[in-house]
Amino acid sequence: MRAVPLLLALAPLAAVAQSPVYGQCGGIGWTGPTTCTSGNSCVSLNPYYSQCLSGSSGGTTTRTTTTSSRTTTTSRTTTSSRTTAATTTTSRTTTTGASGSLPTSFRWSSSGILVGPKSDSRNIAGIKDPSIVYYNGYYHVFASTAVSAGYNLVYFRFTDFSQANSATFYYLDATPIGTGYRAAPQVFFFAPQNLWYLVYQNGNAAYSTNTDISNPAGWTAPKNFFSSTPSIITQNIGSGYWVDMWVICDSATCHLFSSDDNGHLYRSSTSLSNFPNGMGTTVIALSDSNKNNLFEASNVYYVGGGKYLLLVEAIGSDGARYFRSWTATSLSGSWTTLAATESNPFARSNNVVFSGTAWTKSISHGEMVRTNVDQTMTISPCGLRYLYQGLDPSASGNYNSLPWRLGLLTQTNSPC
Repeated sequence: MRAVPLLLALAPLAAVAQSPVYGQCGGIGWTGPTTCTSGNSCVSLNPYYSQCLSGSSGGTTTRTTTTSSRTTTTSRTTTSSRTTAATTTTSRTTTTGASGSLPTSFRWSSSGILVGPKSDSRNIAGIKDPSIVYYNGYYHVFASTAVSAGYNLVYFRFTDFSQANSATFYYLDATPIGTGYRAAPQVFFFAPQNLWYLVYQNGNAAYSTNTDISNPAGWTAPKNFFSSTPSIITQNIGSGYWVDMWVICDSATCHLFSSDDNGHLYRSSTSLSNFPNGMGTTVIALSDSNKNNLFEASNVYYVGGGKYLLLVEAIGSDGARYFRSWTATSLSGSWTTLAATESNPFARSNNVVFSGTAWTKSISHGEMVRTNVDQTMTISPCGLRYLYQGLDPSASGNYNSLPWRLGLLTQTNSPC
C-alpha cells in the first residue's frame, strides 16, 4: 500500500489530547491524539493503525514496525453450478506490541436500547444494520432505515454512546445516494485512494465514495460492483436473497463477501490496485445444508497474529437471531469453527447479560466498533464492542415493519 494523507478537513473534530484504552493513537495519516491515557501504551497493529493497550508506559507513544509477507493462490473455478474456494497457504509475519488472542467462548454485557427512529415525518419503523467507526473524536454510524415499503440509509454521529439517541439523523436518500432500495451499509477508508467508501445492497452490490465522512451530502451516486448477479449466486440462491455485502482487503487483494439467506457465504475478489473495479471470480467460501445456520450479515476482520475472524448471523432453534464465528489464516482459505453453536455462540441471548429486563432475544446484524478505519478491517481481540440490532421479543408482523433498535455489546471475558 502506498502511504497517503488522511482527510485533513476532519482534523478539527479531534477534541482529546490523549486516547483511552483501545482508542487509536497513530498510523499513516492519523491526525488525532498520539499518546495514551495513564497506564496504557500506543502499539502498532499495522502501518495505518496504532492502538492504546494496557501497559506500563502510559502517556507515551511506542510505534513498532509491521512487516507482512503473503503468498496467495487463486480459487478453483469449475463449470458446475457450485464453485468452492480452494484452501490456500498464507504466510504473514507481523511484529506488533499487541497482546492477547481470541477466546474459544465469549461473554458479553448489553446496553439497553441506544438508538431508535426519530419522531419525524419519515415514520421509520426500524433502525437496522449499523456500520460504525470511531474517527477523530466521533463515532460515525451508518444504518438502514426500514418502513413497510422498503429501505434506505441514514447517517449520524456522536462523541459518547450516551448521546447516540439524540444525534441528528441525516437521511441519505436526500443525497446523491438517492431514493430507492439501499440497505445494509459498511463504511471504511480506502487508504490507497484517500477516499471513504460506503458499500451497500441495492439489488446489486453497490458503493458510493466521499472525501469527508462527516459530510452526508458528499457521497457520490451509487455504482455497482457487478454488471449483474454472479451466476454462481443465481444457481444456488433458491428462494433466498442476495444480501449483506462486506469488503476487506489484505496487502494485495480486496475481497467482497455476501450471503443469500440460503446457507451460502460467497466471496468475490479483485486486486488492491484495481479496486473497486474487476470484482469477479465469485466462489462459495462456506456453506451449510441448513440455511438457518449460515443465514446472512457476515463480518470479516483481521485480528492480528496472521488470523482473520468471520462472523455470520444464524437463526436459532428458538427463532431468534444470533452470531456464529470462525477463524482462518487467509481470506481465501478455509474457515475453522471458533464459537459456532447455540450452546457456545459468538453472541446469543444465552451469553449476553442485560442490565434489567432483556429488551431483545435476537442479537442480529451489526458490526464491531472499529477504531482502525481502513480497508484491512483490523481490530484488536481485546475489549471487543459490537453495535447490533435487536427486537422486542413480542413483536410480529411484516418484516419490513418490525421495530428494530440498536444496542451495544461489550465483551466481559476479554483475554487481554
